[in-house]
Amino acid sequence: MTEGTTTAAAAEGGDTLTRLEQEGEIAADYLEGLLDIADLDGDIDMDVEADRAAVSIVSDSSSRDLQKLVGRDGEVLEALQELTRLAVLRETGDRSRLMLDISGFRARKRAELAEIGAKAASEVKSTGAPVKLDPMTPFERKVVHDAVAAAGLRSESEGEEPQRFVVVLPA
Repeated sequence: MTEGTTTAAAAEGGDTLTRLEQEGEIAADYLEGLLDIADLDGDIDMDVEADRAAVSIVSDSSSRDLQKLVGRDGEVLEALQELTRLAVLRETGDRSRLMLDISGFRARKRAELAEIGAKAASEVKSTGAPVKLDPMTPFERKVVHDAVAAAGLRSESEGEEPQRFVVVLPA
């Protein structure tokens, strides 16, 4: 690689980080407005994880107010994530892959799904037979696929939304 190519790649990486930080700031402003309208207490944390802006709403209080923003099985959280992505699109003109978490729901869900993927991989290794899992959202399938790959196996998604599911396959 030449020096010019290395400098260009570093500048591009810096541009990406700046763009993701801008997405996070736009999302934080949007979500702060939402919290004000709903009269809910919460702090906004921003980060960049795996080439995505990551925004979390957390609360110091032990109240369950923010649970309203998570909803049953994260349905409200998913809707808020899409609305937040649309707010970013409106401001930047670019589609965002931003991830939203509220009260650690998505982080807990990720840990549970990684465990499901690891158990399915273990079962496939011991039996040699494919394992079909229950239908999942795209986020959930991605976490399971990553866990299966970390266990050294492969997996595929089958079916049509909303009944799309993961099949863990022998190596």
